[in-house]
Amino acid sequence: MFKVAVIGDSASVSGFSALGLSVFPETEPQKISQLITRLAVNDFAVIYITEPAAALVGDTIDKYKNQQLPSIVLIPAINGNTGDGMRSVHETVEKAVGSDILKN
Repeated sequence: MFKVAVIGDSASVSGFSALGLSVFPETEPQKISQLITRLAVNDFAVIYITEPAAALVGDTIDKYKNQQLPSIVLIPAINGNTGDGMRSVHETVEKAVGSDILKN
């Protein structure tokens, strides 16, 4: 069975555990990179990662861009957002349904 993970600072990701997602509060680049690699080989189909955390490990995320699993999706954090998370969510939805149904 596939699982879903959320990576980022504690304040941004802690609430996701109430939804049954596996939460990994982490802000150190090396640990985030190792965590993504570990999750990828352990049946995690989707890895949500906050924008600030993703900015620290772009090379690691790029390794999985063209692979079917895991799907790594940037999400907004409480602080330090650049808009990449929302763009990523829009792109993912557009890929899944064929159009951007989240447009304003």
